[in-house]
Amino acid sequence: MDSPFVSPLFRSLFHRRAHLRLRAGLNGYAQRRNLMGFKLPVAPDSDKNTWQPRSTFLQRDRSDEYERYPMVTAQQLATRTERPKRVKMLVRDFIDDSLYNPNYGYFSKYAVIFSTPHAFNFPALIDESDFQRNLGEAYTAFEDALDAKHPSDIRQLWHTPTELFKPYYGEAISRYLVENYKLSLFPYHDLIIYEMGAGNGTMMGNILDHIRNTDPDVYARTKYRIIEISPSLAELQRIQASQGPHADKIEIVNKSIFDWDTYVPDPCFFLALEVFDNFSHDMIRYDPETERALQGVVMIDKQGDFHEFYTPHLDPVAERFLKIRSRVARPGFQHPLRTPKILRKLREALPFTPNLSKPEFIPTKMMGFFDVLRENFPAHKLLMSDFHALPDAIEGVNAPVVQTRYKRTSIPVSTPFVQQGLFDILFPTDFDVMDDMYKALTGRLTRVMKHEEFLKSWAFLEETETQSGDNPMLNWYKNASVMSSV
Repeated sequence: MDSPFVSPLFRSLFHRRAHLRLRAGLNGYAQRRNLMGFKLPVAPDSDKNTWQPRSTFLQRDRSDEYERYPMVTAQQLATRTERPKRVKMLVRDFIDDSLYNPNYGYFSKYAVIFSTPHAFNFPALIDESDFQRNLGEAYTAFEDALDAKHPSDIRQLWHTPTELFKPYYGEAISRYLVENYKLSLFPYHDLIIYEMGAGNGTMMGNILDHIRNTDPDVYARTKYRIIEISPSLAELQRIQASQGPHADKIEIVNKSIFDWDTYVPDPCFFLALEVFDNFSHDMIRYDPETERALQGVVMIDKQGDFHEFYTPHLDPVAERFLKIRSRVARPGFQHPLRTPKILRKLREALPFTPNLSKPEFIPTKMMGFFDVLRENFPAHKLLMSDFHALPDAIEGVNAPVVQTRYKRTSIPVSTPFVQQGLFDILFPTDFDVMDDMYKALTGRLTRVMKHEEFLKSWAFLEETETQSGDNPMLNWYKNASVMSSV
């Protein structure tokens, strides 16, 4: 069992002490420091101007700790075997560390991807409810087998469309790749496929099987390369490749795409399927009066509790994202300050009204990924899919779902600042903004469509249709979209 982990898990769920503070030199806020006649605590060195916005409760001021603790990055924490204390970091680094730290990160140590030994026989199922029942039984059997070897109350088990609808989902992707390869590259170039975040390696096998079975000439010129940040998943993918018939066509590169430093001049297809949702984001709040952006910083105290601070001094990455978005994004994108200013002023006059806007989570890592594609894969064609909306998200614009599993039950929480590694932090993608940013940063044209529309174009739908006419592959993931470059 995992008893050493249960206590910190429940402390993360029920004992979070999160404070909102503003940092450094915002003299315009001085008149809003009072709370129902009580002076909020300020740092002993008042020149630093560290303070707490309005809150229902008076909270201990921790500005001294903030000043003393060093600023760290996820990269600096990658060699640590224990979760850090007495440090501060940007929100994107906290999320990166939580999800990808090699020693305690979610994907490195806790995440398990559901799989079945055989595909579901959809034509033999009565309807979608029958599929859900069969899926539930398969889930139970899969986790029972895992518990028989290594019991765990905190196993983070999740599924993907690749696994649920194999091999049909992978075959739809394969048809898209082969058709577009033949239109512009065959026979002058090889079919080179890069897949980022390949999970169990199922998509790789499904695509290569389908190309071999349907187009031997293209198969002879196919190369498949996986870029995988997780050492455990990379090893699983190597095992899959070595045991299959395509070993000579597969290369597994165990590194982060953000550490990629090899120039690839050849035309290639780049698959990013359900990976943008786990790209870390920066957390921004705005002064409703001046509309100035402030960047979130997380301080971790000596007990391991988390405290939010905000600074008006944006780091270059967040500042660049906001500047590019303001220039290239189509009008009307989601923003915390869309409410007219007069209404914001009226709201500010109410007791206990927060001094800052609700948070906005900006996809700075997505921007970095597009930079990598532009600089290192100039002849790429991107195919990505992800969620355009998510239920049960925390408060904020473009806010994530934060959840864990305990004793096989999913538990959502209301903050991203929780025990690192034990929680999935899953973001929706604003496809309009992403599309505009991608075109601006890479110069390539794109097409965006709903997930269902993509599958209607490239899947053989009769293979996943039940006897009633229900098609789970179309009906599931209706909150997902697909973007492709041309």
